[in-house]
Amino acid sequence: MHRRVFLTSLLGASAAVTGLSGCAKGDASADTKAAATKPLADKVPAGTSLRIASYQNVQQLQFRLAKLPRLPFTVSDWVNLGAGPDIINAFRAKSLDLANNAGIPPIQAHYQGFDAKIVAIDITRKPNYVFATKPGSDIRSVQDFKGRKLAFSQGQAQGVVLLRALKKAGLKYDEVKLVPLTSNQFLTALQSGQVDVAPLANSQTPAYLKQYGSKGARTVATDVVDLLNLLWAPQSVLADPAKAAAIAAYIPQWAKGQVWQYEHPDVWDEEFYVKTQNLTTDQAKSISALANKPLFPPRWDEAIAWEQETADLLAEGGFVKKFDVSSLFDHRFEPLAARAVPAEYRK
Repeated sequence: MHRRVFLTSLLGASAAVTGLSGCAKGDASADTKAAATKPLADKVPAGTSLRIASYQNVQQLQFRLAKLPRLPFTVSDWVNLGAGPDIINAFRAKSLDLANNAGIPPIQAHYQGFDAKIVAIDITRKPNYVFATKPGSDIRSVQDFKGRKLAFSQGQAQGVVLLRALKKAGLKYDEVKLVPLTSNQFLTALQSGQVDVAPLANSQTPAYLKQYGSKGARTVATDVVDLLNLLWAPQSVLADPAKAAAIAAYIPQWAKGQVWQYEHPDVWDEEFYVKTQNLTTDQAKSISALANKPLFPPRWDEAIAWEQETADLLAEGGFVKKFDVSSLFDHRFEPLAARAVPAEYRK
């Protein structure tokens, strides 16, 4: 399939509207960009509010269980969104100020012409995804992906994990069939046989195998990681001194919440996986056993290098245009997460 046709079909109408300019424009005027370089305020002005993404209410639960201090601003809405394309659409609609994603959505937003910046980084060293096969499949390795239909979401972490796995296995993009889907469609696509393989999050795998393992579904594990777990925000939000100060106050809480979750797996298993995701205790424990230790780098050099490799990988496949990813990072926020956590959680 022609790359431009593929890309347009994947991104939908919003991409067509933006024209896929290849350079971020969004709503960032020269004045907006200048404002976003000013030093962060020491205090959050009274009356400041943020709309923050919290997929499956994870952030509120972390903060409540960890008994973290009250945020010095109002969260006017905890938005139950997680997928990169949904986050970008919410940013565009000005219904969201801050989100938690992997490394690829900021690249995708840039390519769509929307200006947003990364404000916090958590390094993940272990794989968060495995490749699941449809029921009755004979696939047992990434090499077996050749000639098969693979679920591919260009705007999400799962897409990059797949591209990196293919590259490591020596498979070219035209040796497989990339089926454009979003991650919330992967399970249905596997169940129906629309695709042969889809990358599933570690948290999704136990339930899928419980239902379809006896019917020949299996997983293919790799050591491919998606290095970045990040917070990011529209440039227009970061240009607002009050909102920027609120984000700066939120980042330490975000980091502390992740550390608490990592240090209290038994509580998290019960309160989140069992009570809200309807998993068994054993399934919850199997997921937590794969959890990444959160690592917050005082400097973002490794993260920037990884993001550049990811952007270059997408450019090699004709999915985006090549660009310098350093423009995606707002270094005013660089040390904040690391300062908030014990030394063992600093990269």
